[in-house]
Amino acid sequence: MKTQKVSVVDENRRPSFTIVMLAWPVFIEQILVSLVSYVDTAMVGSMGANATAAVSISNSPNMLVNGTIMAIGVGFTAMISRAIGAEDLQRAKDLMRQALLVVVALGLPLMGVLLLLAEKIPLWMGAQADILPDAAVYNRIIAASLIFRTMSMIITSIMRGYGDTKTPMFVNIGVNIVNVIGNFLLIYPTRTLSMLGVEFTMPGAGWGVAGAGAATSGSATIGALVMLTVIFLKKGPMQLSIKGRYLPDWAILKTVFRISLPAAFERIAMSSAGIITTSTIATLGTVAVAANSLYLTAESMCFMPGFAFATAATTLVGQSLGAKRPDLAEKYVKMTAKIAGVVMFFMGAALYIFAGPILRLFTPDLAVIALGTICLEYDAFIQVPQMLAQVLAGALRGAGDTKWTFIIITVSMWGVRILGTVVGIRLLQFGLEAACLAMCADQCVRCILFFLRYRTGKWKQAIQD
Repeated sequence: MKTQKVSVVDENRRPSFTIVMLAWPVFIEQILVSLVSYVDTAMVGSMGANATAAVSISNSPNMLVNGTIMAIGVGFTAMISRAIGAEDLQRAKDLMRQALLVVVALGLPLMGVLLLLAEKIPLWMGAQADILPDAAVYNRIIAASLIFRTMSMIITSIMRGYGDTKTPMFVNIGVNIVNVIGNFLLIYPTRTLSMLGVEFTMPGAGWGVAGAGAATSGSATIGALVMLTVIFLKKGPMQLSIKGRYLPDWAILKTVFRISLPAAFERIAMSSAGIITTSTIATLGTVAVAANSLYLTAESMCFMPGFAFATAATTLVGQSLGAKRPDLAEKYVKMTAKIAGVVMFFMGAALYIFAGPILRLFTPDLAVIALGTICLEYDAFIQVPQMLAQVLAGALRGAGDTKWTFIIITVSMWGVRILGTVVGIRLLQFGLEAACLAMCADQCVRCILFFLRYRTGKWKQAIQD
C-alpha cells in the first residue's frame, strides 16, 4: 500500500543537511548519556575500587545479551528503512508488529537465564572473592529489567528505520536523568549535605552497589513504557493499533533473521572476545579491572558521536536502496565519513589533552587514575579510524550486508585484539597497556577491511527485493 512520502531521503536537499538532521539527535543523546554514565560511574567509584570492579566485572556478559538484542534490531532497522524508502507504510507497520513479538519471545527467556546465572557469571569472569557478593546482587537486579531493556532497544531500532532519531533521544536522556537521581537516593545512606551555607538532611537508602542496580533497572523500565506509549498513542505514520494482527509472519521473520543472524554472531564474537579480554585483565588485579572500566567509560565520549553518524548512514543507505537510488546511498556515505572525520579528530585531541582530569572525576584511587590515563592517551590516537570503521559498518548494515560486517569484525577482533591481549598479558606480562594497544590495532585493521568491502559495491545487492 503506497502512502504519503515519509522518507528522509531527498536528492533535492543537500546531503550534509540530511545527515546532520539525522545524526545530531543521536549525537546529543549519546553525549548526554555518556555524561550521565560518567556521573553514574563516579557515584559507584566513590565507594572504592571494589565497588567499581563489582559493577564492571559482568559488563562483558551483559553486553553479550544486549548485543544479541541489538543485532535483531539491525534486521528490523534495515527492513523498515527499505519499506519507508519505498513509501510502503503498511509493510513498515507489519514489521513493527513482528518486532514486538520478537521482544517477548526473546526477552523473557533471556531474563530467566540471567536471573539463574546471576551468581555464576562474576565467578566465571574471574572476580576476586571480595567482590563476588556485590557483583551477584547487581547482576540479579539488572537481569530483572531485561524485558524492558529489550523493548527499548527494539523500538529505538524501529524509530531509526523511520528516520526518527529525536524521540529516542528525548526518551533516553530522560531515562538517564532518572537513573542518576535514583543513584543519588539509593546508593548513599541518609547524610547531611551543605548547599550555599545551609545544611540539610538528605534521605538515602544506603544500598550501595545494589542501589546502582535498582536505579538502572527502574529507569530502564520507565523508558520502555514511555516508548510503548509513543508508538501506540502518538499520531503519525509510525502509530500502531492494538487491534492489528499480532501473529508471527514467517516470511517477514525469515528475511529479518537472515539479516540479523550475522549481526547476532558479530555481537557474540565481540562480546565473547570482551569476556576473554576482561577475564585476562582480571588476572592483573582489582586496580587493572577498575582502570580498564573507567578508561573505556571515558573513551565512550568520543566513541558515541561516531555511533551517531553510523546510525545516520544506516538509515540513509537503507532508505536510498529502498527508493532504488544506490547513487544517493554512496553520496550519503561519503559525506557522512567526511563530516564525522572532522568531528572525531577534535574529539580525539580533547581526549588526549584532558585524559588525566577526566579520570579524576570518576575515582579518588590514584593507582587507577595513573593506569587509566596511560590507556586513554593511547586510545585518543585511533578515534578517526575507529569512526570511519563505524560509519562504513553502519552503511553495510543499512544495506543488509551483515554477513561481511560479521566476518570483518570477527577476524579483526580475534586475530588482533584477543591475540594481542592474551599474548601481551599472559605470556609477556606487559600489563593493561598491552590490552589497550591491541584494541587500537584492532580498530585500525577493522577500518581498512571495511573500506575494502565497501569499495566493491556488492553491498548494494545484499537484499534482493
